[in-house]
Amino acid sequence: MNSKTSSSMPRPTATELNILRILWRSGPCTVRQVHEALNREEPSGYTTALKMLQVMHQKGLVKRDDSQRAHVYFAAVSKANTQKQFLNELLYKLFDGSTSQLVLQALGNSPEANADELNRIRELIKELDSE
Repeated sequence: MNSKTSSSMPRPTATELNILRILWRSGPCTVRQVHEALNREEPSGYTTALKMLQVMHQKGLVKRDDSQRAHVYFAAVSKANTQKQFLNELLYKLFDGSTSQLVLQALGNSPEANADELNRIRELIKELDSE
């Protein structure tokens, strides 16, 4: 397993991932904004959102601008790097490092794969073949 990827960034929990998705989608947010977005998905208290953001700040998953009265939080980790971390973990834990098994399983379980996605996959394969 690629230990550099797994050790360089803490692994976000499911709730932390929900918060990161909000920050990736919306950009910098106050605790109240994060709380309101979380509440649309699953009811939770304001203090829960605050505590989660404080923990995520300590873990290095978010950064905080405290120059204003209401602290503003933003993602300290990119969506692409987080996806890569989880995908590497999945690849090695469930597919013994076999990219082809992972891709075949994903395509076989995805009836929603549309023509555009399949074309992008074909283009990526062509690029990988030419390298």
